[in-house]
Amino acid sequence: MAPKKRPLPLVITPTGEGQSTNIDAAAEANLEALQRKLGELDLDEQQRKRLEAFLTQKAQVGELKDEDFDPICELGAGNGGVVHKVRHKPSRLVMARKLIHLEIKPAIRNQIIRELQVLHECNSPYIVGFYGAFYSDGEISICMEHMDGGSLDQVLKEARRIPEEILGKVSIAVLRGLAYLREKHQIMHRDVKPSNILVNSRGEIKLCDFGVSGQLIDSMANSFVGTRSYMSVSHPPTSLTSHPPFSFQDLSQCPGFFHVPERLQGTHYSVQSDVWSMGLSLVELAIGRYPIPPPDAKELEAIFGRPVLDAGGAEGHSMSPRPRPPGRPVSGHGMDSRPAMAIFELLDYIVNEPPPKLPHGVYTTDFEEFVTKCLMKNPADRADLKMLMGHTFIKRAEVEEVDFAGWMCKTMGLHQPSTPTRSAE
Repeated sequence: MAPKKRPLPLVITPTGEGQSTNIDAAAEANLEALQRKLGELDLDEQQRKRLEAFLTQKAQVGELKDEDFDPICELGAGNGGVVHKVRHKPSRLVMARKLIHLEIKPAIRNQIIRELQVLHECNSPYIVGFYGAFYSDGEISICMEHMDGGSLDQVLKEARRIPEEILGKVSIAVLRGLAYLREKHQIMHRDVKPSNILVNSRGEIKLCDFGVSGQLIDSMANSFVGTRSYMSVSHPPTSLTSHPPFSFQDLSQCPGFFHVPERLQGTHYSVQSDVWSMGLSLVELAIGRYPIPPPDAKELEAIFGRPVLDAGGAEGHSMSPRPRPPGRPVSGHGMDSRPAMAIFELLDYIVNEPPPKLPHGVYTTDFEEFVTKCLMKNPADRADLKMLMGHTFIKRAEVEEVDFAGWMCKTMGLHQPSTPTRSAE
């Protein structure tokens, strides 16, 4: 019998005036609705207690202001901005603060802040907690729960490759996070990639940086290459074709929609696009490097330490349909020495070449099939979230006993707490 659901012991602290999107009078009025929404979630007792603890802490934070933060260290940087570990002085809480510098008009800035308010309602064990957002000195600040294990791209740099049983737990969490966003908030993530999947020493796996603000997405996309039209391969703008080549690590950090075939051909983004991005991320995490273009036989042997069958089951043949250019050496994640690739070359490859696959014979058939269903070029042929949740790979991963927290803490050199999370069981 499931434990009786208890109301959240939240206390709302009065907030100051300003542009902060912290819990305020409107949020207090909606507290009952928030409790009802949490009651609808299928949470175990541990997940419920942790959400209650986070929301109780959050209620004490008050208005967020730039002068109330002490920097601790930089956590990471990408195309979207830079993330710092900070201490919020009034509450003494450690947070992750993402700074996004945008040259935008005040009306656009205010619209972004308003749109980010929906993050207050996104409360799930598979979604990074949100404290608030505000504008100061030309930068949007988004303050989030600090995940001490970092992002999976950082974990990958230490692990070189992530084992299948660990990726099983990751897949469950990502699917549940995507399903929560879609079913409860009608939100698509739009940027699923290893750097947007965060982990902590308790074994929790959470999504961050999803597309709640259309205006923020537009502003960041415009900052990236100067125009949104780069998503249409058939009519690439001059600013795209003349752009300097990117390294493969740079390309793997591009916005998620940048890697989706249907978006590059001008079709609307859908939940199926998030599924593609998840599949692409799983291949990257499994083989240890961005999978487009796919590794040839020599690279596979270097990655796995032995001859490996390609995706078609033939030993010693390249997974790539194109000959590899001379001088493109064997490489792995964190030491990728492949020649830089122009943006348009990547776009052309994604649209016109077969999708990436896991090398045959290294992973279970279930995992290979799961990834293949995610990476069908035609979104109509691609598995949806419900189909993937029922896949044998996920069903097996749900019952497997895997010490995700222990593996992650050992990999990242972190102290493991006494009560780790049972990751996505």
